[in-house]
Amino acid sequence: MSNPQRSFFFNVDWISVFIYLALCTIGWFNIHSAAPGTGNLGIFNTSTDYGKQLIYLSIAVPVGIVILLLESRFITALSVPIYVVTTFLLLLVLIPHIGRNVGGNQAWITLGGGFRLQPSEFAKFSTILLLARYLSGTNIKVTELKSFLIAAGIIAFPMLLIMLQPDAGSTLVFSALIFVLYREGLSPYFLILEGLFITLFVLTLKVENHWYIIGALAAIAAIIVFLFKRNKKLVSNVLIGLCICIAFVFSVKFLYNHVLQPHQKVRIDIVLGITSDLKGKGYNVNQSKIAIGSGKLWGKGYMQGTQTKYSFVPEQSTDFIFCTVGEEWGFAGSMVVLGLYLFLVLRIIRIAERQRSPFTRIYAYGVASVIFFHVVINIGMTIGIVPSIGIPLPFISYGGSSLLNFTILLFVLLKLDSNRMGIIYA
Repeated sequence: MSNPQRSFFFNVDWISVFIYLALCTIGWFNIHSAAPGTGNLGIFNTSTDYGKQLIYLSIAVPVGIVILLLESRFITALSVPIYVVTTFLLLLVLIPHIGRNVGGNQAWITLGGGFRLQPSEFAKFSTILLLARYLSGTNIKVTELKSFLIAAGIIAFPMLLIMLQPDAGSTLVFSALIFVLYREGLSPYFLILEGLFITLFVLTLKVENHWYIIGALAAIAAIIVFLFKRNKKLVSNVLIGLCICIAFVFSVKFLYNHVLQPHQKVRIDIVLGITSDLKGKGYNVNQSKIAIGSGKLWGKGYMQGTQTKYSFVPEQSTDFIFCTVGEEWGFAGSMVVLGLYLFLVLRIIRIAERQRSPFTRIYAYGVASVIFFHVVINIGMTIGIVPSIGIPLPFISYGGSSLLNFTILLFVLLKLDSNRMGIIYA
């Protein structure tokens, strides 16, 4: 019988690798197409976004291959050191003269030669890795308070450091890991509670007088207590929940008025319909919707997109790269890209469910959750259904840190999966 560890190369999920390469290729061509003056410069010119992205690709793909050659135990053993290193980088970037401020976020470390490192991207990988290491440990049950608090702490600590930059978009990405906890046994009531908080967040900002919301919550709680007054446990939980909801409403008001930056508040107001600013803060989203809509069914063709080619859409190579896809490849091309993402996420979930190792299963769900969150929020930004919070489209948006992080996330999973017939200890 052959050794599974020796034949891992043949156990690699090549379908996922193909999707990865397809998305990276689509990304590079759209970055190239969106760049002004494309015809006057070579594709290897590092003064252009597409030239730099080609360099990033030439680094990311070999890194993926090297990961496939590593020993699986080596990856799991490094979970704590990698988390410590990324945490150190998140602290380092907050220090003046070391961290570089770009777009209002002090989230970058300059490497020289026009290249920068964004530690918050790699924190996603290290957090998922350590979370999988912890939850796959002996006698760890996320339903127990101690285990839940430790798992929540692993997720919350990098969130806090990233929020200090402040980078609200990258911070929110970590909230997607609640699906990992849910898969490992967390009560579905936590998902319902998260949905309730999102609803309260929107209502608190939409309704001018927040006392109306508090009054409505109190009335609902009173009705439930009256109907189920004999169930003391339920009554107690309802009253505790009421207090938490009231505290949340007040905290939303405080954060909105005293913590969020002015440009962040305006973006939220525009999405919620509180205000309209098509020539100011709402300009990006408005131009984005125009670009996508102008592509119609089949698009204008490669390098024929006027909205993105002539920079009517800001950040068309990074956060708003999907505009280029919509304008030049139309609805059909957009559906192809969305189909690739959907297929990749479903493929990762399938990989997760065929594992014998809890570590790999938990890690896989972490990867699926983060990729899914990025895709939904990024595309939601471009079509104006969620606030513009500035997170990249995986494998497609311009950026070395993002591309390398998602490459590592995916290829570590493929390596662990290739050894699924063996035993992996956390």
